[in-house]
Formats: sequence, structure tokens, C-alpha cells
Amino acid sequence: MLQHPSYTCHGAAQRVTGSKHLITSSIGTKILLDCGLVQGEGAEGDQLNRHWGFDPSSIDCVILSHAHIDHTGLLPRLVRDGFTGPIYCNSATKDLCDMMLLDSAHIQESDLMRVNKRRIARGDEAIEPLYTEKDVVRTLAQMEVVNDETWFSIDATCQFQMIPNAHILGSGCIHLSLKTIDDKTITLTYTGDIGRPNDQILEGPFPFPPSDYIICESTYGNREHLPSEDAKAPLLELINHICVEKQGKIIIPAFSIDRTQEIIYLLDQLAHENKLPEIKVYVDSPLSVKATQVMALHRESFNPSILDYISRDGDPFAFHNLHYVSKLDESKAINEEKQPSIIISASGMADAGRVKHHIANNIENPNCAILLVGYASPRSLAGQLIEGREEVKIFGDLHQVKAEIHRMDNFSAHADWREMCDYLLCQDPSKVKKLFLVHGEPSSMASFETKLNRLGFLDVEPAKMGVSHTLI
Repeated sequence: MLQHPSYTCHGAAQRVTGSKHLITSSIGTKILLDCGLVQGEGAEGDQLNRHWGFDPSSIDCVILSHAHIDHTGLLPRLVRDGFTGPIYCNSATKDLCDMMLLDSAHIQESDLMRVNKRRIARGDEAIEPLYTEKDVVRTLAQMEVVNDETWFSIDATCQFQMIPNAHILGSGCIHLSLKTIDDKTITLTYTGDIGRPNDQILEGPFPFPPSDYIICESTYGNREHLPSEDAKAPLLELINHICVEKQGKIIIPAFSIDRTQEIIYLLDQLAHENKLPEIKVYVDSPLSVKATQVMALHRESFNPSILDYISRDGDPFAFHNLHYVSKLDESKAINEEKQPSIIISASGMADAGRVKHHIANNIENPNCAILLVGYASPRSLAGQLIEGREEVKIFGDLHQVKAEIHRMDNFSAHADWREMCDYLLCQDPSKVKKLFLVHGEPSSMASFETKLNRLGFLDVEPAKMGVSHTLI
């Protein structure tokens, strides 16, 4: 039965993780834009990750905006629950997903092993992981690479293209052209996560074609960032304060993709300028190590500035005293060392991975510092530290927060409200029929909606879970 195309939000509705956006074409083809994991929300997030709101076997294809786990991390669960169609993405996103989804499965299984040990001891049932490495292998086999800025047909009524947007390596907005039942053409763009202009490494974001409907992220709809080029001086000041004056350690929870490489690149510049003190810098995350290797293979995404730096100074992700750590025993040994150092480790919200161990080992030391460099949901460990908690729970144990807590927005991979507005002004606001806000907290969405109205986008609405909209 023919019907007008429609859009239904199934994730990241007035929250910042778990992106899932269902587009249904006029002939009934079901297209899922992203399939993300809800992160940093405890038991509530786990329940959201286990319930779809649609039948996974009914989905015909998935299109990925980028590789971050809050946009891809439920793909193996989708496959496990019956999805058998293609997953479209570009080559960089495919390369990143190859390692990130396996890492996600491993983290789930290892974390649940610890949780289930406590549950069984008190007589509760064990929790099953959302998926296993076997599910990930099946998922990766369903991925099909498409080229950026090239039209690709899904069915006789729908085609799409991706336009790079500089959020992380491989990221882009998804622009769809859809036929209505009266043979008109409408366009819809899903921005994914919008990157920042003048990114330290990536080129973009690039404008997208005229769109009737826009699904737009709003993570920092109420905040402005400091210019990324201003990060070098305050970072060096903190290093001298903690590592030289106080002889302590700086722990940096950082997302493995882009954020970690930006920090390494900045430290590389300081090292080449002979400003970086003689201290060890550790990148302690197998995923971050692999992500850095993948990024080095995709220089086609780099901006002219870093390409010029590479031509003059060589590898931007390698300098004296930089150590990449993959093995677990080497990671444990870092905590035994007493000399000052910088430890960059995943995850960015400090809710999983090795960084939790490093924080647990140093959070009660007033000579140390924890530097937070990106978004963190309020319930996550990083979010609690940003809030100023004097006591936090890590691995079930309470810790007094005695280390210095610092925050730098310079490294954010998300555009702030001004940068998002500039990005959206590639459109004529009067011709956009409706703009849906996703991927943001309610306060951020409300502020951003007001700013968009002032720009001339008059029909702006925060997307609601499970509510469908006809696209005509």
C-alpha cells in the first residue's frame, strides 16, 4: 500500500545518546539512520537498549552517519534480533566499526562478568550481554561501503548521499531524496553529529543540499566553546602545574576516535616546539591505539593545515616519550609508577575501560588532576566529576575526590550553538518545512530552538520517542 514517506524517532529523543531514526519510503522501505547504544544512564539505559519500539526484522537497511558507539553500538543487537539487510557507511566508518564494535562487545562481557558475580552472590539472576563478539562478526559482514558525496539508490523512490561534516573521521550528514505518492520529490537531511569548523585534523564541515526536512543534533545548543587553537597554552600550563610543580599525574578520559588524536597532535606540537616537559605520555587503550593507526591511513580526510605539518615534521601522532599501551599488564604497571606522567585513556565519559582504574588509583591524590575534555552525561562518572561531587563510586567503592578536576571545551568534537547555526545557514530557513531536534538534553534543545527561530527556522520541534511524522 502506497503512503507518503514518514519519520519516526526511536532514540536520542531529548537525550544525548542512542541515536535511531526510522524513515519509511512511499513504497514501505524501512531505512534506519544510525543504531546507537544508550550510554551513561545505568539501569534505565540498559532497558532502552533492550527494547526497540519496532521489529528489527522489518528494517530493510541501515545508514551510518559515523562510528561512535552512541550511533552504531546497537547494530549487533539489531542483527541478533533479526535484521539481515545491508549497513551502508563510508570506508573510514567501516574501518573504525571493525574495531569499535568488537571492543564494545568485549567491554560488555567483561563488565557483566564483574556485575554478575555480585548479583549471583546475593541470589539475583545473571544479566545477559546485549550481544557477543559472534554477533559483531555477523554485523560487520553486512556492512557495505559507499563513497561520500555520491548518490546511492535504496529503492525506486529513495536515494541518499553523505556529506562530510568533520565530527570524527568518516563522519557525515545523510541527505535523502524521497518520492511522495503523488510523484513529488522531497528531501530530508539528518545532520548526525556536527563537527567544528577549523577542526585541528579534519576538513569540513561542508554544506548540504537544500532540504525540506532536517533532523538536527543539539548537544551544545546552549553553550559556546573556546576556539580550539587556544587549547595549547592552557594545556601546557596545567602540565607544568601538575607534572612539574606538584610531580603528579594528569588523567585524561578521552573518546578513542578524534579526541585522543587531537590531544596527541597538540602534545606533538608542544614537543616539536621544545615546550613539553620531560615526562612520559601514555595512550592507554587498545582501541585508541588502533584508532590512531586507522586515522593515519585516511589522510584524504585531513585538512591542509595538518597535511602541511606532516610535510614539515612527519608523523603528528608520535613524539619522544609518547607510549602506546595495549597489553593489560603494561596498563597495570603505569599505576605502579610514581613519577609524573600524562595518561590518556578511554572511555570519554569514564564509565568503562581502563580509565576507570586510573581514576580510581589517583582520584584521592591532591597532587594529581583529572582533565575532562568532552561531553559527559550527568549520570556518568565524568559527569559527576564535572558537577563537583566530593565523593564518587568506582567499581562499587566510594572514593573521596581530592585530585584537581579541570575541564577544557577546546577539544569538543561537537559544534557549539553558534557553529551549528552557521552550519544550518547553508539552507534558506523559509524553505525548510520542519526542523526536528535530537541528540540533546531538554534545556539545550529549548535554548537552541529559540536561536533557530530567530534565524528564521519557524517550525522547530524536539523529536519525541515513537511519534511519527508524515513527510509531504
